[in-house]
Amino acid sequence: MLNSLLIIFFLGLGAKKLFEKFKLPGLVGLVLVGILTGPFVLNLLEQDILALSTEIRLLALIIILLRAGLGLDRQILTRIGSSAIKMSAIPGIFEGTTIMILSRIFLDFSWAQAGVLGFIIAAVSPAVVVPSMLDLRDRGLGMDKNVPILILAGASIDDVFAITVFTVFLGLAGGTATEATPLISFAMIPVEIVGGVLLGLIVGYLLVLLFNRFTLHRIEQLLLVTGSGIVVTLIGEAVSLAGLLAVMGLGFILLEKGNGNDYISQLEESLNHLWLGAQLFLFILIGAAVNIQVAWQAGALGILMIGLGLMARSTGVLLATWRSGLSWNERKFCAAAYLPKATVQAAIGGVPLAAGIPGGEIILAIAVLSIIITAPLGAIAIKRLAPRLLNQCELTEGGEWKVESQRNNDN
Repeated sequence: MLNSLLIIFFLGLGAKKLFEKFKLPGLVGLVLVGILTGPFVLNLLEQDILALSTEIRLLALIIILLRAGLGLDRQILTRIGSSAIKMSAIPGIFEGTTIMILSRIFLDFSWAQAGVLGFIIAAVSPAVVVPSMLDLRDRGLGMDKNVPILILAGASIDDVFAITVFTVFLGLAGGTATEATPLISFAMIPVEIVGGVLLGLIVGYLLVLLFNRFTLHRIEQLLLVTGSGIVVTLIGEAVSLAGLLAVMGLGFILLEKGNGNDYISQLEESLNHLWLGAQLFLFILIGAAVNIQVAWQAGALGILMIGLGLMARSTGVLLATWRSGLSWNERKFCAAAYLPKATVQAAIGGVPLAAGIPGGEIILAIAVLSIIITAPLGAIAIKRLAPRLLNQCELTEGGEWKVESQRNNDN
């Protein structure tokens, strides 16, 4: 395992800095390192670390979602609430349905098989989107209209929606022995979302009481918060609640109830430092899960389907942000920021094949191809378009965001 850690640390840091030097997102370099050193190309990463890949990626995701939760202000969430809900469902429905119809036409899939593929592809990647939006928030880009927070909140719920619909179609295709009807499964979506948020709020409130009663070292605080993030994720998985939303809810209530206390700024600083190392593991191990040979099987048809699906997703984003108060430039940026796929596709792309669903090989191939195409495309689009399409803002002493540089944002 030590050899693998050296590869991740040194090659990862080198690739990240090299890509950033050429004004490209560092995460693209990390994903490429993972692809090249992974088991499907050079096979340099040892099996013991690959066996823990899912758990390590989940831990890294928990860290970035805790950071995201600590950046969610209640007043901002109140302002963007309805838009975030629309962003969490409409784009995914547009893309998933488009891929489903195309699968019927080009692949001769049944509706159940087509739905499985459609809603594997429809999930946006929190691993790419969340850190990108936190970076924009820290730089003050688009914060006059809270664009990064809107995308962050919508993308986090988007996954819950897509995975639930995928599970319904997987059951219809014969991949799971479930007694729940499709109607019940769809009705459970708001229960999963609300239940996950409430779970995070409860655990977060208990942490606030603990921090207010006892004096803890900042490392102890970090361990307790990170451990609590793991706990709510595991509980969410066990009782079918949105565990990752619970993590964000935990961070949110820590900020809401502990705002003004020293431990909040200390936690943010500690999580920022922890993320510097965690991102190496997250993106390199995502890259290591990408099988280039499998993606090649999807060919030009797979690229066409993914491209048309992305066009449908962008149309859904523009519809979801209609009459939201965002300018045309800001709405275009939201569409670009909703392009990346990675986390969900790497996690569940192989499930239909393992479950014996007919066409599982091509489903996996298109899922892998979607990562290769959209993760770099989305990350580059966010980095390049944000300074051009979003207003540059600065935080005033009163805690309000003031536009410092306008980006021709005519409504």
